[in-house]
Amino acid sequence: MHFVVIGKDKGDGTLRTKERAAHLNHVASFQHLIVYGGPLIEDSRMVGSVIVFDVPDREALDEYLSSDPYFTRPIFETVEIYESRWMVPEREPGALATEAKRARGG
Repeated sequence: MHFVVIGKDKGDGTLRTKERAAHLNHVASFQHLIVYGGPLIEDSRMVGSVIVFDVPDREALDEYLSSDPYFTRPIFETVEIYESRWMVPEREPGALATEAKRARGG
């Protein structure tokens, strides 16, 4: 299952800076679970994080989050978690056409 996790920083980013090395070291050991991850940037400043996970279920996601310093320390003001489906780029040729047909009721 794919999950999109969006964390928006508290305050001025000082907490992010303090935990960044520990977070990056942690992520290095779990790259196999991550499709994409990186900072959210506004006006050339990091203001949060977005990470797309490919894990078996929500329990596996929660297990990961319970060990990542960005989620165990209070750096985020808000955290949003959404289940998602991989649509593009197509993993199987014709998947978008099939989905469009389904959307048309066909």
